[in-house]
Amino acid sequence: MNTQLKKGVLELCVLELLKKKDRYGYELVAEISTCVAISEGTIYPLLRRLKNDGFVSTYLKESTEGPPRKYYQLTTKGEQTRAAQLADWHAFTGGIGRILGGQCE
Repeated sequence: MNTQLKKGVLELCVLELLKKKDRYGYELVAEISTCVAISEGTIYPLLRRLKNDGFVSTYLKESTEGPPRKYYQLTTKGEQTRAAQLADWHAFTGGIGRILGGQCE
């Protein structure tokens, strides 16, 4: 898959997954990787930016499998951004579908 295309929608994917439940970084990588191939090196800079922008907050939670894990939680601002991006995504993919289906000329 085209890297630029993937990067463009990865933020929406992360926000959507965090809407459902809080997750730690590797958990996000594993979840997204079931549908789209990504690496850990892609997700952590994105999570840092989302935190700096106020879209997610973090907290540490003890783990039975090692050191505490940093969990990411969607903020109200993040939920608003997720909803706006999702609406944009549906409008965009709908338009692309019409073009590919020969309905736009």
